[in-house]
Amino acid sequence: MQIQQFLTARKSRVEKLLAELLSAQNSSSILQDAMTYAVMNGGKRLRPILAYASAQAVGVDEAHADIAACAVELIHTYSLIHDDLPAMDDDVLRRGVATCHIKFDEATAILAGDALHSYAFELLAASTQIKASNEIRLQMLVILAKAIGATGMVAGQSLDLQASSKNTNAESLATLHSLKTGALITASVQLGALSSGGIEQKQFERLSVYARAIGHAFQVQDDILDIESDTETLGKQQGKDKELGKVTYPVLLGLDGAKQKAQALYEEANAALEDFGQDAQALREIALYVVQRKH
Repeated sequence: MQIQQFLTARKSRVEKLLAELLSAQNSSSILQDAMTYAVMNGGKRLRPILAYASAQAVGVDEAHADIAACAVELIHTYSLIHDDLPAMDDDVLRRGVATCHIKFDEATAILAGDALHSYAFELLAASTQIKASNEIRLQMLVILAKAIGATGMVAGQSLDLQASSKNTNAESLATLHSLKTGALITASVQLGALSSGGIEQKQFERLSVYARAIGHAFQVQDDILDIESDTETLGKQQGKDKELGKVTYPVLLGLDGAKQKAQALYEEANAALEDFGQDAQALREIALYVVQRKH
């Protein structure tokens, strides 16, 4: 498989759908402008791509995964808007352009994030494009809610704000990132697989193992890139973690140790797909992409 072609095609697909969905919102002009600005200003679209690849792995038509793909990207963008706020990471650059609160203002950015959050759940709850039963649809809603709430992404953000060199070791850092970054990545894979109905429990469990491993690997690689890359390539301020005194994998394990950790997580993800056939090849190659990416 040519993974770059797969990434480009699914990225284009979800961006077209997102643009259509956002244009259909009848909100105030500035709010809609801020929502559209934040969602459509680029990005890897890894989470929706994972939803498509997971659907493909279990034989689901990718059209059935469109809403799941859009929902997880709306949630991801909401999280970035809030993460960049002065009360959080206080970032001025995201995806190579001004962050939402810099482009507009802080209050508008908060409201745009709130609106994207609710729109994601509206789509999952009401869209007729999802062909799964109401029981499976409810399961999807619960998965997403848990992934981003007080036992998921929000908990990870809270831990990140409290983290320091005195209270963070490799185990607690893994917990932090499994919540802040990994929970939504895991949900993306799970929602894609469920988009057209139920799947075998064993398949669901193996896909979940895969997703947790690459979610962890993604953050390890992010920590590495904060040292090895540059602001132009990253599209956000390079070296910000060090500037803020954040505890990262290179800080705890050394740069070589962090790279070994990323490789071990890639191998764990790949092993989780052993019982899947060629339809899971995109997932396998995405795992490699995650630990080899340069931005």
